[in-house]
Amino acid sequence: MAPIALEADSPVVDHIEQLKSTIRHPNRSVFPDGLKTSGQHPPLYDQIYPYSSFPKSITGPTVWNPEDYADNPERWVHQFSADEINEISQAADNFMSSKASLTGINKENFPLPNLAPSLHAMRREMLDGKGFILYKGFPVQQWGNHKSAVAYMGLGAYIGYPVSQNGRGHILGHVKDLGDDSTQIDKVRIYRTNARQFFHADDCDIVGLLCIAKSEFGGESDVSSIHHVWNILQAERPDVAELLTQPIWYFDRKGEVSQGEDPYIRTSVFYLETPDPANPDREQRVYCKWDPYFVKSLSRFSDRGIIPPLSPAQAEAAQLLEDTCNRVRLHMVLDVGDIQFVSNSHTLHARTAYRDFGPDSGKPRRHLMRLWLSVPEDEGGWRLPFWDSNEKKRGGIQVDDTPPVARLDAD
Repeated sequence: MAPIALEADSPVVDHIEQLKSTIRHPNRSVFPDGLKTSGQHPPLYDQIYPYSSFPKSITGPTVWNPEDYADNPERWVHQFSADEINEISQAADNFMSSKASLTGINKENFPLPNLAPSLHAMRREMLDGKGFILYKGFPVQQWGNHKSAVAYMGLGAYIGYPVSQNGRGHILGHVKDLGDDSTQIDKVRIYRTNARQFFHADDCDIVGLLCIAKSEFGGESDVSSIHHVWNILQAERPDVAELLTQPIWYFDRKGEVSQGEDPYIRTSVFYLETPDPANPDREQRVYCKWDPYFVKSLSRFSDRGIIPPLSPAQAEAAQLLEDTCNRVRLHMVLDVGDIQFVSNSHTLHARTAYRDFGPDSGKPRRHLMRLWLSVPEDEGGWRLPFWDSNEKKRGGIQVDDTPPVARLDAD
């Protein structure tokens, strides 16, 4: 069935072409790798498919149970070998000696000839397989924050293009409790607090987390197969599955907007991939875009009648989505030196609340370095109903021409 025909309120074609031009030809004195994060935008509403076009059941490697992996760490945990660490270390030392900007790191200036094939295979598993992996053994305490950041970003360059994670242009993010008030969800990004993060997907294709320091208690990870969740919803609550495919959900921008942009986006939670022009018979997979903290923070607009509030049915659907993810979650703990990579197309991930060690303990606060990595269509990324689907740095958060930065700690 063809996509839904809706009255378009997305950017007009000429505006999209203008946006593409600014993305593809940025000022290199601001964007040293010649690439600019495209940022958050509404979907192309004429490419959104109705619920009747969605599969009633999904099969394949993207559908998994936690039991498939909880007792089989060899299927999803990789311990870096001494040779692999030595190769990464040498590449990091050479990059640091070159004095090149960390915001311009890429595969060419961070060569990993021996490790590259396995990283490419892992990326394919991220995009088309189970959607997660845990690496162990990054010597972050030996290397310190600077070298760890260089090594981590260099490794990430083999998986995707780093995109800005906030309005300040951070392409190297830091998950750390900075004392922000987690109840102010219309202003505060939860990663800057110690609050629980409910199941969500980030605005990129793959998210990476490198553990620099652990908390005293909590801060543990959960990952769920959204395709397994979809199958459960189809079997138990198809009405909720249908509601989640409708473009009636508003997502907050939390003030991280460029000039002339709306402060929110109207979108769906579940999408179908767009057709593959080179292979019209290729499967159109189910894609999920969700974060409850960005959906439930819009009362400042709904109270004024600018957008509709969440209906009771939507509130129930949001809670059922969270509950179903909890039913099929794989729980994991990140130790110091662990790197977790998770897909944002067919998995959702969460974090438990945590408590840092006390100030008299002499121990650092919990600290994770974060990467948002994007993979365009022509490099194996999913075909998404957004104008930037084939841009190298698709997604992310870009405010006007805010330059990319890669700081070594949270600010």
